[in-house]
Amino acid sequence: MRFHRTAFHIRQETMPQTALFPSMLGSECSGQVQADMKDRVVDLTFQDGSLVSGSLEALIERLVPTLDYYPDRTYIFTFLLSTRVFIHPSDLLAKVGQICLKQKQQLEMGAETDKVKLKLFSAKIVQLLQEWTETFPCDFQDRVARKELKDIAWKICHCDEGNSTIKKSLNHMMEGLDEALSSREQHKETRGQIAPVVSEKGTLLKAKSQSAHKDILSVCGDALVLAQQLSHVELERIRNIYPEDLLHLCIHTGNTDNHKCCDNKKRQNLEAYDNWFNQLSTLVATEICRVVKKKQRTRVVEFFIDVARECFNIGNFNSLMAIISGMNLSPVARLKKTWSKVKTAKFDILERYMDPSSNFCNYRTALQGAAQQSRAAHSRSNKIVIPVYNLFVKDIYFLNKMHPDRLPNGHVNFKKFWELSRQISDFMTWKAIECPFEINKRVQNYLLTAPIYTEEALYIASFESEGPENHREKDSLKTLRAMLNRV
Repeated sequence: MRFHRTAFHIRQETMPQTALFPSMLGSECSGQVQADMKDRVVDLTFQDGSLVSGSLEALIERLVPTLDYYPDRTYIFTFLLSTRVFIHPSDLLAKVGQICLKQKQQLEMGAETDKVKLKLFSAKIVQLLQEWTETFPCDFQDRVARKELKDIAWKICHCDEGNSTIKKSLNHMMEGLDEALSSREQHKETRGQIAPVVSEKGTLLKAKSQSAHKDILSVCGDALVLAQQLSHVELERIRNIYPEDLLHLCIHTGNTDNHKCCDNKKRQNLEAYDNWFNQLSTLVATEICRVVKKKQRTRVVEFFIDVARECFNIGNFNSLMAIISGMNLSPVARLKKTWSKVKTAKFDILERYMDPSSNFCNYRTALQGAAQQSRAAHSRSNKIVIPVYNLFVKDIYFLNKMHPDRLPNGHVNFKKFWELSRQISDFMTWKAIECPFEINKRVQNYLLTAPIYTEEALYIASFESEGPENHREKDSLKTLRAMLNRV
């Protein structure tokens, strides 16, 4: 399936950033780029007032504040996210430190050192470092970056001997960094604890023993409640994904020889979330195929249709797509007698929203509407937006693949990275939304740990529910049984 990207639309909107310290920076620093910044360095290219390319050195210089300049927040986020393609974060930090020290020395070389100006400059550097540590804390995991950060902080503190404001801010920054890194480690442990329990190959829950096993309707018969708990699970899993993980994903699939941020460990969070989609799809198929009686099986199908509709209403498109995918798996789709009894009008509508034609145009329209509603909503229940993860990843992958990192003149193609960071920023905004629904641990535990059938077991359960209709299906059933008997 081909995905087509539209032309770039450079929207420099608010991205995940730390709030400025008004008390430290004062009213002089608004956090916006001043118009004369274009003249500060010559090795940058602008188009219609927007930065579109520049040398890496010029872009680094643009990141560092001066006495009368502080970089735009969208630029900070985009630059720190994208330049890891060209330079390791610890090396970037060292370069930033060198520029900061040079500027500090120039301020100190005046006829009479202006302590007020020096303090203002130092406060801006602290602000930049705090935005960096809060948005990309993992950049400071290794000892080299940690030491460089402390060295810069120590040199800055020299100008604050008479006032502890900057020192307090630096201490607050380091404490926040420790907490953020500790929190990410805890998320890794949680991810390992809720790994899905998948049935071994060949295992099939027989009809005579089914009464001993729970099914979805016995655990939760309310479609809205299940959709709400699915949203909890989605947001919990998505919370483990960070901006640098997503950038790493789209560059990891290409040529990574010259990239500075390739780390296979970063794929773990992404793979865990991708596996959740597959787990949910298979759980839906398992719950349908395991039911022996047609009337009850029809009820389960209609229940999942209602759950999918509630997911759509909530804005949980990833669970919606997973449910539809599970119901379209061959072992489920072939149950014609069951489907003949199902009221499919609601399902047909939901399938149209997930129709892949025109690059999933209907889904993208619905996602855009949900995003607009989220921005304007006053109720937390209307703020949830969970995109279809696989489509989001394909979008940023093709955006990265179709446009070069550097232009023929050697400049960094910053126009490309504006768009990448915009899309990743949207994702980060959505993942930060707190799920407002009451937690039902029993339902969540079932969703995460209920046994699911292998592909072979699904087919056998399907054939036992509704026998083979033709020679091809009969041969398939014989082959599957023979294979399972050998296990």
